[in-house]
Amino acid sequence: MELQEAARRVADALAAAGVEAEVRTYAESTRTAEEAAAAVGASVGQIVKSLVFLADGGPILALVSGANRLDTAKLAQIAGAKITRADADTVRAATGYAIGGVPPVGLASPLPVYCDRDLMKYAEVWAAAGTPHTVFSIAPDTLARITNAAIVDLAVVER
Repeated sequence: MELQEAARRVADALAAAGVEAEVRTYAESTRTAEEAAAAVGASVGQIVKSLVFLADGGPILALVSGANRLDTAKLAQIAGAKITRADADTVRAATGYAIGGVPPVGLASPLPVYCDRDLMKYAEVWAAAGTPHTVFSIAPDTLARITNAAIVDLAVVER
């Protein structure tokens, strides 16, 4: 199946980074972590949520395990900035993609990236590939390397 333009940009970015990864297209939605996990047959924790925030007004990308909620106070401390959630227009402007398909690679412009440490416990993780129906798998250490991500603790601690 031919990839949509957004998914093709992701595949091209992966290839340019020297990563052999297949962008897969699914009939069902992969927009949420739960939907993606069901589609690919993985645990929700193996799904990479690509979340855009504003750090003192500038966009940043947080790669979070699908099993976790991001702790914005932790992100603020790590980034050394006031954190606010980016709206849909800001996400598209910063990444080149719409919410529900934001990939960690192939972005419109380079962004600071913070990767949830919990993703590192898996041999393979799955990330959005530009659309709500496309994903790719990758080793989490490779993902952190090609996105130049800081590996940090981002999860809300459930009490």
